[in-house]
Amino acid sequence: MKGKVLVTGHQGFIGVLLVPMLIKAGYWVVGLDTNFFGKECEFFKPELDGIQTLNKDIRFIEESDLEGVDYICHLAALSNDPVGEIDVKLTYAINYEASVNLAKLAKKVGVKRYIYSSSCSLYGVASGGLALTENDAFDPITAYAKSKVLTEQAVFPLSDKNFAVTCLRNATAYGVSAKLRVDLVVNNLAAWAFTTGQIKIMSDGTPWRPLIHAEDIARAFLAVIEAPIETINGQAFNVGLNTENYQIKDIANVVAEIVPHCKVVITGEHGNDSRSYKVDFSKIQHQLPNFKPRWRLKDALEDILESYRKNRMDDAKFHGKSFVRLKQLRFLMEQNQVDSNLFWMEKGYRL
Repeated sequence: MKGKVLVTGHQGFIGVLLVPMLIKAGYWVVGLDTNFFGKECEFFKPELDGIQTLNKDIRFIEESDLEGVDYICHLAALSNDPVGEIDVKLTYAINYEASVNLAKLAKKVGVKRYIYSSSCSLYGVASGGLALTENDAFDPITAYAKSKVLTEQAVFPLSDKNFAVTCLRNATAYGVSAKLRVDLVVNNLAAWAFTTGQIKIMSDGTPWRPLIHAEDIARAFLAVIEAPIETINGQAFNVGLNTENYQIKDIANVVAEIVPHCKVVITGEHGNDSRSYKVDFSKIQHQLPNFKPRWRLKDALEDILESYRKNRMDDAKFHGKSFVRLKQLRFLMEQNQVDSNLFWMEKGYRL
């Protein structure tokens, strides 16, 4: 074995893709997840059999959980803007405070590398149409984005010659995963087209989004693990491709090309979405040549739509709770399975 890797959030949209990739590359993988999105959120069966797992909330991580770990791929978080706004203090507790605590414990026990799943959303709104680089200023709009900024600012100073810290600022994720999400723009537009034959865009369709397939995000984590330490230590990388910056209306038009008789309707009733930004991904291409993204939008959309056919996506699944993170969390709360702090009631946790 090349080393022991802890993947937090291994049951999530990206985690279920990263785990088998790491195993195939020769790593011993341990998964840690509180399991908000369990079997009821499976689009199909994930490839997670046989790995060691810790069924645990990231807020309760202990030194003993990190025994023998060489690398940490930290994915666990409240994972998008709507979810992040459930409770701002809760978002900071999970996405920021727990992430920093994990990094401090990792350094204390001798973990070699801490790789943090950050986000391009921390740049906020881009002005003038320029593609943003890793050197551009942060201008976070949402609690989710602010939590990413705070975490980066707290964990980078922990890095030294024995403890490498890397932050991967992922573009907007999409693609097929056993833990599918239809609350992501590409997957969402594809689901509208597949289930209704129509794509309705409430904005004017002009906002820009940088895109990256979830499988390619997993490839970025593997590339960082295997890169020379001097290449990645104390570094942030925008994760994506310069060719994969799209306006929302252009994404919809690509979907419509693939789905027969699909119609794109731009209502404009919500006006111009302020969350519009293009991102420059030159640094990761130059400094991490072993990062080789596989997916481009059109091919990935064909794969998504084939998966929708194969796994019988329909209106009930599309609008249900299983593949929308906010709906699933609200369901757990309404059923009194978790409390207002997202602690499992059966375990009796309280802040």
